[in-house]
Amino acid sequence: MADQPASLELLTMRDEKRTVARNSFFAAIVITAMKAVVGITTGSLGILSEAAHSALDMVAAFITLVSVRVSDKPADADHLYGHGKVENFSAFIETGLLLLTCVWIIWEASRRLFFHHVDIQPTPAAFIVMAISMVIDAWRSRALKKIAAKYDSQALEADALHFSTDIYSSGVVLLGLTVVVIGHRYSLPALINADPIAALFVAGVVIYVSWRLARRTIDALLDAAPPGVRAQIVEAVSRLNGVLELDRVRIRRAGNRYFADLNVGLARNVTFQRAEQLAEEVTNTIRRVLPNVDVVVHSVPRAAGGENIFDRIRAVATRNNLNVHDVSVQDLAGRLHVEQHLELDESLNLKQGHDVVTAVEAEMRREVPEISSILTHIESEPSTIETGDEIQRDADIERRLSRIVAEFPEVLDMHDVAVKRVRDRIYVSCHCTMSDDLPLSRVHDISTALEIRFKQDAPEIFKVLIHPEPRTDNRR
Repeated sequence: MADQPASLELLTMRDEKRTVARNSFFAAIVITAMKAVVGITTGSLGILSEAAHSALDMVAAFITLVSVRVSDKPADADHLYGHGKVENFSAFIETGLLLLTCVWIIWEASRRLFFHHVDIQPTPAAFIVMAISMVIDAWRSRALKKIAAKYDSQALEADALHFSTDIYSSGVVLLGLTVVVIGHRYSLPALINADPIAALFVAGVVIYVSWRLARRTIDALLDAAPPGVRAQIVEAVSRLNGVLELDRVRIRRAGNRYFADLNVGLARNVTFQRAEQLAEEVTNTIRRVLPNVDVVVHSVPRAAGGENIFDRIRAVATRNNLNVHDVSVQDLAGRLHVEQHLELDESLNLKQGHDVVTAVEAEMRREVPEISSILTHIESEPSTIETGDEIQRDADIERRLSRIVAEFPEVLDMHDVAVKRVRDRIYVSCHCTMSDDLPLSRVHDISTALEIRFKQDAPEIFKVLIHPEPRTDNRR
């Protein structure tokens, strides 16, 4: 059900884009036919140039209609980024057609001005047709701009730009025809040449439009990033807590969709889950700059500037997909000695486990050359569920443990004592209440000392697990 609104919005977008493109195409057919008929009957190069311009607009409108139908298709196995580039390509074709129009208009206008004079006979129909075409161009330009802005469609925007400039070029042609009429009425030969001059002005407008379209479509086809957007993304992402560096920020556009991919440097000791959370934050930040952008974030591990020796040791273990704990570093006469517990797969034998430890220790020395020696306690990482019996209460063990707890004034209470027997071994666990503000290092020392004392007093106990709790969470 969550995808239904998105699907409805997609269908609405397709319908609106196709409807406005189809209406524009039919309007182009009508305008082209009217201009061609009037241009031939009057001999006006201005109207004929406008007819040629409108004919190419008709072709461009058809290309736009086809492109918006194709570009809205979803991505598939052969087009992983979708079909949006079709819109950019159609705009590029429109640019070429416009330039061809300019070549013909300029050539014919120059010929009429300097080599072959053509007598123009403006008729009322010519003025009516040009006025009607201006009204139609204004209507479809406005409709195209609205939908183009709504869905960020470059193909529809190109059409809208065409037809908005057609209004001005048609106005210039009307002005040229008016000047020709004045020249005939008052016998002013110089004014009779106003028509080819108006045609040249039309060509100038078309060249201007073509240049604007060419730059935008070529940028889109060459995957040029929108001006200033990359800098905005770099600035916004760099401010995120946890991002150490940013590299290879790349942005491309296909139709009305943007795609961004970037490398983000994260501290090498962050967990996989935290890296995913940071990637989501980066994606949301980029979408505030470019809404609805498709983002790919590649996380790259980096050494943070504030790493201490413990972080560097753990980083080596993590890089080898191993867990290390109880890391202890002693400074003895200026020489650093490391002791650590390393968890290995319990299916390994001693030789295999020792080889792994030897390799990891060598890597740690290379990573932290100030280390003088490393001593590693090998622990097997359990992967087997053991079966056993739970003894709900053992009054003798509880009494002995309570007597030992009384030796530690920081321990305010002991409760939930559980005794389990697994493979003829006794496991004991309990909860100990301590002060809220007791430092964790002290909590660990007390827990370790309790475990040692418990096992000294009850050698039959194989393992002790103490769960410390703050006083506020255990008011009794």
